[in-house]
Formats: sequence, structure tokens, C-alpha cells
Amino acid sequence: MRAVFLDSTSLDDLDLSPLAAGLDEWVVYPASTPEQVAERIDGFDIVITNKAILTAETLTQAKSLKLICVVATGLNNVDLEAARQAGIAVYNCQGYGTGSVAQHVMMLMLVLHTRFADYHRAVQQGRWQHAEQFCLLDFPILELSGRTLGIVGYGELGARVAELARAFGMRVLIAARPGSEVASGRIALEEMLPQVDVLSLHCPLTEQTRNLIDAAALSLMPKGSFLVNAARGGIVNEAALVDALRSGHLAGAATDVLTQEPPRDGNPLLDPSVPNLLVTPHNAWGSRQAREAIIAQTAENISAWKQGQSLRRVVP
Repeated sequence: MRAVFLDSTSLDDLDLSPLAAGLDEWVVYPASTPEQVAERIDGFDIVITNKAILTAETLTQAKSLKLICVVATGLNNVDLEAARQAGIAVYNCQGYGTGSVAQHVMMLMLVLHTRFADYHRAVQQGRWQHAEQFCLLDFPILELSGRTLGIVGYGELGARVAELARAFGMRVLIAARPGSEVASGRIALEEMLPQVDVLSLHCPLTEQTRNLIDAAALSLMPKGSFLVNAARGGIVNEAALVDALRSGHLAGAATDVLTQEPPRDGNPLLDPSVPNLLVTPHNAWGSRQAREAIIAQTAENISAWKQGQSLRRVVP
């Protein structure tokens, strides 16, 4: 049994040996370009990928390939229909980063509400040292308690963020799934937006959610509200977000995701002149515990496939 890991960089500081258990050959590449993938998977039974793309053409040519393990939840880098037609099983990882992402989202909310970045910068600039009183109160500080959080995407992650938000004393509203009817306990997005102090996104990027939060949606949010996106780039229209921040309609925003990652071609959200905007480099998921869970789940997936089990199997 031969296995190849096409892009291990995000896990390279961890012990990958559980993935190689029971294999006759184990090959690891830190990264693979699209042009390298076909050659590198040739003759292998198992391919492990994070973001390396497996196209229909590549899968058709991979005559030995029997199993694809995606070390992530998202499957947009694998042509699932081509895998199905070729009889290649596909497994992914699920729920591994709930704690990591949820704490990152709450951190972003707290940084926005406490104006942490502004106060830290002020201290570095020597403004506290020259203050006329014992403290600095140059930027308005808000408490989470009593404020309303709107959540779009109420799966495991959205539910965990709601739980933490309630612990801070926040009121939580849940939007109906885009493109679906309003169910019990949820309200239509256009009804929810005018009520929120903070909007947090946790839905996948689909045709229904692409540019879901556009200029029209942002205009429905109250003046002085906040937006947090730790879901996917493309759910928020980036140009519209910049406009809402520059106009002062939004008091602040934070995003862990961009439409292109890494943003080699630039991005309007990376302009340092955009006010009250926090950008983190798609690392909300990346706690050590979450990444160790990815390795453990992938090892389980390989074992499950060998035993004919369907644990986390997404393509039969």
C-alpha cells in the first residue's frame, strides 16, 4: 500500500507518523503545484491533500488511486463526480477546528469592542507615557454584554460561537439558511440584519452565499455595528465592506478570510488606510490541538477505508 501527501506544510511541525502506520511506502511533499500533481500521484493507492487540486483529468489518469483523504472539511479542490465515476473513495475531516475557530471569533469581537489594537498602538507610540491622567480613554470601549449577535450558519461552529457569546451576556439571533425557508428558531436574514450589533458568518461559500453580505445587506445593519467573517472569502463583498467602513456606517470589521489566499495579487481589505479593520491570515483553525485532530482523523479515515467502513466518507 503506497501513500503520498501532496501538501503537508500546514502540519509539518507535528508528528505525521500515525498517517504512515501500516503503509508499505510513505512519501511527503511540503507543497505541489498543479503541474506536479499528476506525476506525483502516479502509482499510489492513497493520496492525502489539503489544498492541492485533483481535477477530473488527473483522477482519470491515476489508475492505481483508490483513496483520497482531504485533511480539511472543504472539498472544492477535488472533483468529486470524477472520483465517484472512477471508484475512488473520498474522506475528509470534520469538526476538528470548532474550539480553535470559535475562540478566534470571540477574540476578534473583543479586540473590536475594546479597541485593543488602537490602545496597543497608542502605548507603543508613547501616548500613555505623556498622558495627563493615569489612563488613556481615547477610543470608545464597548461591552459585549447586552449586545445582539447575529449568526449566519448555525452548524457545530456557529452553535459554539453562540454558546460563548451567551456566556458574555449577548443576545443571539440565528439567520435562516440562505435559499431555504425560515424554520423554527431562525429568522430571515433581511429581518435579522437591522437588529444586530455584531454579525458573525459561519456558512460555506456556495452559489447561494457568494456576495451574500453585499452593499444592500450592509446598509441594513445598524450604524455602528460590527462584522466578523471567519467563514470563507467571497461571502462578503470586499469592496462594499471597504465602503461601509470608510463611510463610518460600520464601526469595525474583522476577517480571517479573503477571496484569494494567499493574496498575492493584492486585496482592497489589505489597504492600511481602511479604518477599524482587522485581518488575520486564515489561521483561525490552526491551533495545535485542531491540527493534531486532523492527523488523528485522517489516520482513522485510512483505517476505516481499509476495513470497509464509511467513517467521514463523502464519496462512496
